[in-house]
Amino acid sequence: MTAVRAVPAGTAIAWRGPDGTPLRADTPHTLTDGVRRWPVVETIPWLRPDRDDLRERAVAALDAGDPDQAAVVLLADADDWWDGEPPAAAQLRAALRATSLREAVDLLRLGRVGVYFLHRWSDPSWLAALSLTAAHPPNGRPVVDLACGAGHLLRHLVAHGQAEATGVDVVFAKLWLARRFVLPPGAPVALVCADLTAAWPLPPSAAPRHVACHDALYFLPDKAAVVAAALACAGPGGAVLLGHLHNARHPSGTAGLPLPPEGWTALLPGADAYAEEELTVAAVAGRLPAAADPAALARTEAVGLARDAAAAPADPALLRPAPASPLRPNPLYTDGVRRWPDPRWAAEYGERAAAYLPERWPATPGPDAPRRRLLLDLPERW
Repeated sequence: MTAVRAVPAGTAIAWRGPDGTPLRADTPHTLTDGVRRWPVVETIPWLRPDRDDLRERAVAALDAGDPDQAAVVLLADADDWWDGEPPAAAQLRAALRATSLREAVDLLRLGRVGVYFLHRWSDPSWLAALSLTAAHPPNGRPVVDLACGAGHLLRHLVAHGQAEATGVDVVFAKLWLARRFVLPPGAPVALVCADLTAAWPLPPSAAPRHVACHDALYFLPDKAAVVAAALACAGPGGAVLLGHLHNARHPSGTAGLPLPPEGWTALLPGADAYAEEELTVAAVAGRLPAAADPAALARTEAVGLARDAAAAPADPALLRPAPASPLRPNPLYTDGVRRWPDPRWAAEYGERAAAYLPERWPATPGPDAPRRRLLLDLPERW
């Protein structure tokens, strides 16, 4: 049975509901705005708007002392883009007993998203995210990772000493995977299930924040509103990083609702702009990326943007696993041969990943093996 983790009475985050109303804990497992009650499962507040049936069912299960049923209700929820077959309730209950990330994504029937999570540490867009972050690091500021998925970036930053971070995603199952399998136990990371197109769950802060959104903004229709909210969340002295923004003019940039490069740069005036290919190559080489000129942006598959009011100095250490991290051979290699996880992953990432992942495991991996993703800092229960 899933343990009920209490909402601390004096929690450091005064969450806000989808209409912007401040919330308070009314029980160890719910928050309220005085009218509606919101479930908290695995310490994750679920604050999605326009899903009152799910909210009420989850709250009722928690009130009845059945956190497993509350988790099953919320794990079945998906975003508006998802077209996969929903898992049966029995599969969701089995997922609660999963002992690895691999087993959990299979039981949750996450399909291509599950493959993406399992092999995120190997794909070129992950290296691009590391590169953009190293060039424009948190530098001690609290991190807010928007559309954080299963918490890959949050895990990396915590391993490098990040003392305060928040992950926001619209899909509870992704946050549940982050809490159960990806983030280390006791990590200083708050997770919240909320919709970025509604009022944001975080209250304003007098202290600057480092706000990031990787591989997600191209899905949202009102991108300008999200960027404006990210700037407000970052505050004076804060930073906003937007990674893997699909180029609508590139053959590989058609997914979601992409923009041409000039459309992206117009959303964040004054930002440093990067071509995705340069971000990836720089991470493999262990160097900081070079900003792109307009010609490079026109050719790129995806744009990266960073605007930091404090102009924090770069932190090249973020290109690498933290020094104390145990490294394991990349699971893409079986019997010394590289095998892409499926044809879809191969089509999206294979050509660029082959530039740093050789077809056969080298006789001597060498000191650059972590940079080339031959050795990975995988979660213990990967």
